[in-house]
Amino acid sequence: MDLGLKGKVAIVSAASKGLGFAVAKILADEGAFVSICSSKIQSIEAAAQKIRAASGDVVLAREVDLHSREAITDWINATIRRFGGVDLLFANSPGPPAGGFLKFDDAVWTSSFEVMVLSFIRMCRAVIPAMQKRGGGSIVFSTSTSVKEPIPNLTLSNVLRGSVSALAKTLAREFVADHIRVNQTIPGRIDTDRLQELDAANAKKQNITPEEQRHRMIATIPMERYGTPEEYARGIVFLLSNAASYITGAVLQIDGGVIRSVV
Repeated sequence: MDLGLKGKVAIVSAASKGLGFAVAKILADEGAFVSICSSKIQSIEAAAQKIRAASGDVVLAREVDLHSREAITDWINATIRRFGGVDLLFANSPGPPAGGFLKFDDAVWTSSFEVMVLSFIRMCRAVIPAMQKRGGGSIVFSTSTSVKEPIPNLTLSNVLRGSVSALAKTLAREFVADHIRVNQTIPGRIDTDRLQELDAANAKKQNITPEEQRHRMIATIPMERYGTPEEYARGIVFLLSNAASYITGAVLQIDGGVIRSVV
């Protein structure tokens, strides 16, 4: 299947490792130009070098604080100057701290909202006019199983990821006439550094080892294993591509069957 990604310009946030890097790497492999960011210049440059080694000089790497409107806008403007426009956006963000409701004060809620919700709003505000000039585009938000089933000890994610899910559906309806598709993907237990951190935090809370926690979690997954970042990324790249041209406002679960709800 031809995904139609050759020559497209893609923006991928939080892309130094894990899910974001896997998406950027596959997009570059498919012939797209990619603009990637993370909060640390050394990490994002290291990621860019890996992409260049495989796909050539098709990547722009920037250090971007996702709390900052100016940093996000500058990054996207730099992408447009370098590659001539924007066609695709994969909006991704680091996960919030684990913990129950009473653990977090206003400062933590505000900081998490800026990174997990407001950064998506700011990225879309910057890329949608560029996509309109190109005659269309495709946006995918990465959310969480928490938008379907609240996750114990992840209060921040439960609340804020739900806001991102509602934003995706809203934008899908508002910009469909501009040929801009907006979808969201739900990762299950994908084997990243973030997942290992959560397993360690939950293991500590239950006074068991991280290995025991991992085995308990795998026992809840019908496919009986954690997913890989590449497996998750392939679903995102499909939604971003022309192969998904009649899909907008949709939710793609990439979770090994772990979510039990019908819809």
